[in-house]
Amino acid sequence: MDALIAIWQGVLEWAGTAGAGAAGVLGTQAANLDMAHLLALAAAVGWASGLRLYLVVFVCGLAGTLGWIALPAGLHVLQHPAMLAASGFMLFVEFFADKIPGVDSLWDIVHSVIRVLAGAALAAGVFGADSTTMAAVAGLLGGALAATSFATKASTRAAVNTSPEPFTNFAVSLSEDGLVLGALWLATNYPVAFGICLAFTLVLSVWLLVVLIKYLRAIVRRLRGWLGGEGRLRLGQ
Repeated sequence: MDALIAIWQGVLEWAGTAGAGAAGVLGTQAANLDMAHLLALAAAVGWASGLRLYLVVFVCGLAGTLGWIALPAGLHVLQHPAMLAASGFMLFVEFFADKIPGVDSLWDIVHSVIRVLAGAALAAGVFGADSTTMAAVAGLLGGALAATSFATKASTRAAVNTSPEPFTNFAVSLSEDGLVLGALWLATNYPVAFGICLAFTLVLSVWLLVVLIKYLRAIVRRLRGWLGGEGRLRLGQ
């Protein structure tokens, strides 16, 4: 096991050297994050966890390991080789599971509680090593944001899965991947812009949830009507 960890660390060190020129992709290399960046990072990991938990854990851990960003002390656990291996494996599984109609909704149900709790824990970890009060506030914020993004995602997928056409599902899943990466990049580079985008996204999410819930209720009523009509027809026969 020690030999495998040593090999993995060697690979990461090589990748960090090779990718030094790309350090600006996710943030400022070896720079301490100020309060604005910390708040944005806490909100980003919380919100994004509701969509793609394992992508958030893996990308943050990898970025910290390669020196692309200086992770807060409370998130250093994400850089551990064992954590990178585990989150990378789960990311691989989730990438494909999330793009299969029906399987994606089942995957969401299984991870409903996990994503919210993990979003709260990751957000709290941004401040956990420095301030207990800020960690508690960030945890509440992260959990609420994770719950909001998860509810929007799950409702959207349920609506999309009412159509037998699989390409829409694939496109929605890829767009979610892009949103998570974009949110992490924006939070670590332009925290104010991220805050504005997040506020707009939350308003859009609330509106979308209302529309989707009405749509899904209409689908359920139609199914009940169809099943009830079929039952009466059979009794008439």
